[in-house]
This record gives sequence, structure tokens and C-alpha cells, in this order.
Amino acid sequence: MKGKKILIAITGSIAAYKIPMLVRLLVKQGAEVQILMTKAATAFVSPLVLGTLSKNNVLIDMFDESTWSNHVMLGRWADILLVAPASCNSIAKMAHGQCDNLVLATYLSATCPVMLAAAMDEDMWHHPTTTSNLNILKNHKVHIIDAQHGELASGLIGMGRMAEPEEIMQHLELFFSSKSILKGKKIVITGGPTYENLDPVRFIGNYSTGKMGICIAEYAASLGATVHLVLGPTHLSTTATRVTTYNVKNAEAMYKKTVSLFAKCDVGILSAAVADYTPKTVSSNKIKKADGILTIELAKTKDILKQLGTVKTKQQLLVGFALESTDGKAYALKKLKEKNCNLIVLNSLQDAGAGFAHATNKITIFDNKGAEKTFDLKSKEAVAADIIQNLITYAKWK
Repeated sequence: MKGKKILIAITGSIAAYKIPMLVRLLVKQGAEVQILMTKAATAFVSPLVLGTLSKNNVLIDMFDESTWSNHVMLGRWADILLVAPASCNSIAKMAHGQCDNLVLATYLSATCPVMLAAAMDEDMWHHPTTTSNLNILKNHKVHIIDAQHGELASGLIGMGRMAEPEEIMQHLELFFSSKSILKGKKIVITGGPTYENLDPVRFIGNYSTGKMGICIAEYAASLGATVHLVLGPTHLSTTATRVTTYNVKNAEAMYKKTVSLFAKCDVGILSAAVADYTPKTVSSNKIKKADGILTIELAKTKDILKQLGTVKTKQQLLVGFALESTDGKAYALKKLKEKNCNLIVLNSLQDAGAGFAHATNKITIFDNKGAEKTFDLKSKEAVAADIIQNLITYAKWK
């Protein structure tokens, strides 16, 4: 934790009494701590105590002249924003973008990762609205420290108690250590469609935007990997650190670039929607409209996944994708075996909100050891995290 910049946002919950101990632990380990509070939180813990322990002024009032722009600056300064305790009310506001205090303004403008430690009474914790709000935040990539079982302020014994300071410390330490879990790994990722020219103005293509491949590349890079992204035609792009993008147009170009890069990589993740067929002849002039039927002869494109599965070594891992409309599991398992993949990611056109041109996706991951894991519909950013985390678990990287 030495040198880490931790921004703690305290909301109105009696569990706020635990935060002075957390601040003390962080400072003792060499972290730099800044603290925000809602006005409601000041009823449960003293800003003077927190300021003394953190060695920084505690910020409370959003409209104070000295704090007006701090919600922007602090959200950029921090390595992580920790909302603890996160009350039921504040979780709801975070999930739905409400902005009526300094803590929420900072959350909504933060460019750093966000973690929250939930705290509330048991019935609130189990209420379906709270579950829904937490799922929204998870899809927004907020790291959730679930409420614990124990004695509650209401006198009940049950779920809702905020995690102890020592446990929150463990979550923070794990978060920062996992940021470099892929350090030294080289990964080639394909994304987007391919365009197979018919003539100078027409092509055979599909609706892929490349978003899934870009999200996977960005998440892998955030964990320290060196990423080579072979990207088909798309309006999307990435400026993520440690991601090098190679823009290609057709299946042949994607084949050549991916095969050459895989030879020097530890992992190949092939999420691109590569055309299965390409015109045998490309007209040098625009094809004119004429009476009757236009016949176009097509030839098979080279199978990138099959080629990588053929040449991969025991030290290399290969992840394929299967987009199916019927019998998804059967086709995915067949592809897993025939293409010599370690993992195969299935997404079905039958699932609402999944597939091309959506911001969300719904996947099932199969591996060649017989494991199968199905995920709920999530943002593609969250899906990318699931894919990479499954890869890390499969490879037993630590």
C-alpha cells in the first residue's frame, strides 16, 4: 500500500465508526489518504478525528468555495475511490446517477477505479431493489465488498454489517496486487469485422463493431499485459496504455498479422467476426446494375483459430469465440475440440441484448477440462473482465 493514493468517501451509516481504524491502518502502511464525507456521515464520526489521522483536511460541503472543484481533482488524483460505509441510500443514488452531495459528485466524475463496502440493516440488504442497484454498480465495474453477517445497529443478528477494517485492507491489497497479475504476458487479440471487397465500393461484411475485442484488450492491459489488438474496420478505437492496435481490412490481412504475432505471444484471444467466405474475383470497376440474377462465386477464407490451434505450443493458451443461433453448446464444444482451444466463449443470437452492435453481452465459457460457466447479461466491459479472470483461473496465474 506504500505510496498508494486512497480516497475514502464516508456516507451516513453508523458503521462509519470503523473508518478511523481503517485510516490508521492505511497511513501506517504508507498510503496517502484523503477523506470526503456526506453531512449525514458527520453525525456518526468526527471530521476532526479523521483529519488528524489522515493528515489532510476532510471535505464535506460541495458548495464551499474551497471545495467546489475538488470533486474533479480528487477523482483524478486517487488510485482508488473507496466508498465506506456505503449506505443503502447512497448505493441507490450511485446506481442511478443522482448527484446531491460532494461524495456523489466525486463518484460520478472519478476516473479512477471505485470500490464500496456496503452497510445497512438486514431487510434492506435482502431487498430486491438493493440487489438490483448493486448489480447495476457491478456492471459499471464498481468493486463490491459485500455486507457481512453479524450484530447490527437495530439489535438484529444477520446480514448487513460492514466488513471490518482489516478485511477492507485485504480487499485493497488484493486489488492493487492483481493490477499486475498479467505483467510480462503478451496477448494477441482480434476484434471487429472483416470486409471482403466485391468491387471498389461494395463488400461482404457483418455488424460487428469491435467493442468486445477492445474491451478485452483494455482489461488485459489494465492487469499489466502487453496487448496486440488486430482490429477490423470499425469507428471504435482505444488509447489504452500497453495496447498496440493493428488495423486490418479483410480476412487475409487479419490472418497474416494474427499468425505472425501469436508466434511471440503467450495467449491468443480471437473475438473478431471474420468472414468465412470472400469473393473469388474482385471487380476493378463498380459492378453495374443489370437485369436478372447476379452470381458471385465465393471462396473459403483461411481459418485463423484453426491455424493457431495447430501451431500453438504447450506454453501457449488459445481462446476462441462461438456466435451461434441454434444448438450453441454443441457447436461451441465441437469448436473447442476441433480448433484445439483451451477456452471457448459462447454467445447466442437467441439472447436479447447479446451479440453484434450491443453494449451488452451474455456468455458461457467452456474449457478443455470440462468446466462450464454461464454469466448473466452484462456490459461488454464486465464481460471482458469475466473472460480474462476465467483465463487467469484456468492458467493458475497468481
